[in-house]
Amino acid sequence: MEIFKNRLLVISVSILVFLAILIFIFPSLSYTSIENVSIWIRDWFGNFYLYLGLFCVLFLLGIAISPLGKLRLGNTNDRPEYSRWAWISMLYSAGMGAGILLRAVQEPVYMYLNPPIQTDASKQTIALEYTFYQWGFTAWAFYGLFALVIGHYLFTKNKQALISSTVAPNFKNSGVLNGIDILVMLATVFGLVGAVGLGTTQINGGLQHLLKINLDVTSAIILTIIICGFAFLSAWKGINKGIKNISKVNIFITLLLLVFVLSQSDILLILKQFINALFQYLKDFIPLSLALGKYNPGKQFLTDWTYYYWAFWLAWAPFTGVFIARISKGRTLREMLLGVMIIPSLGSFLWFTAFGENAFLLIESWNNYNNEFGNVFTSIFIFFKQYPLQFIINSTIVILLIGFLLTSVDSAIFVLSMFSDKGNPKPKKSHRIVWSFVIAIFSIAMLILGNAKKEIDVLIALQKLLIITSLPFALFIPIMSFSFLKELIQKKPS
Repeated sequence: MEIFKNRLLVISVSILVFLAILIFIFPSLSYTSIENVSIWIRDWFGNFYLYLGLFCVLFLLGIAISPLGKLRLGNTNDRPEYSRWAWISMLYSAGMGAGILLRAVQEPVYMYLNPPIQTDASKQTIALEYTFYQWGFTAWAFYGLFALVIGHYLFTKNKQALISSTVAPNFKNSGVLNGIDILVMLATVFGLVGAVGLGTTQINGGLQHLLKINLDVTSAIILTIIICGFAFLSAWKGINKGIKNISKVNIFITLLLLVFVLSQSDILLILKQFINALFQYLKDFIPLSLALGKYNPGKQFLTDWTYYYWAFWLAWAPFTGVFIARISKGRTLREMLLGVMIIPSLGSFLWFTAFGENAFLLIESWNNYNNEFGNVFTSIFIFFKQYPLQFIINSTIVILLIGFLLTSVDSAIFVLSMFSDKGNPKPKKSHRIVWSFVIAIFSIAMLILGNAKKEIDVLIALQKLLIITSLPFALFIPIMSFSFLKELIQKKPS
């Protein structure tokens, strides 16, 4: 079969299947090895992750506000294929998705009870400010950078939609270029299966909460198989028929959920806290990004939170960036970069403010907080116990979690297929079948890894794994950025 002659596909899939088998057979040993390597990377490269995040934000802002921002992603006469609503819906669903449900309550509450930094702002403002920092401009800058570079090479230079295309002029050795693309596919799968593992575990927690039954890792595995199956069907239909429609439904339901929370809130208080936290975030962005002085929360906190988040965004950046590029053809670089960094960030900020501020008020009213919001997988369901229509709302959250996971998995299947099919923007369906199967297998391995020891869960295992798998991209981004800038300047508009 032709598919078995594809070296990129065969090598990357073989490596992933081999690693999955190791995890299935030696889960405890696999976890211990991952933990030891992740600690070494944290100690040697931790600060580099922070510097890189700031660099990406400033780099994209510089391009957006400069004359280079007038350039169009594609030819001069190209215009956007999708409306702004469809465009924002797809990029947000693919870029964040289920994560905003996973962390909506748990993260702001953790920051509120354990302030990472000490400033003159209130505990509530600090909690939201740091949450904004971890879900804001830096995350989207990682995505935007890959979208910018890949989009330029794909639509303007008419090259293959491969990460190796971005540095091909600097590396003539085909083995090096193939190695880069294989690393991209491996890191993409690691990042994606982590999200699937977290999402299915949260769905498991929601079903337990709703149905009052005990569910174990077996039910999470069954959920994973079902979600990967439906995601394959969506990816099989392609962007216009599958991914776009599910994304628009996801965003619509998310907005309804946000409106419901706001309708039960003191809206003026929410807006005031949103503005306060946003002002502090913008004011403190540089020292936060460099962990300077009183803005340094300490190595352990950075390891558990910021380094992990940066690693997560980096692992997702290749496939999310390529997907964003694929749906952004015809937009100017300025519109794409500012739209990608600012609009989804502000949406996330309002979301976390609404949920976080109401959670703070609940904790204060209880007078005796017993870590009700401490579990990342069940916190949002417990939060809605305090509201009317809780069964309907919590059932909606489970459906929304499934929808977000579908859009994340199906867009990843599509982009991975583009990578393995030599950058084909409309990859063969045989590649989509293979990647659907591999993602399902490795997602199950991730769930098993997360249950390798009693004292860990999927989230802890994922934190360790992603710090390792994202490192090649952290080192690769500066090379890719300067190679791209050099070429872009040569096309500078008059």
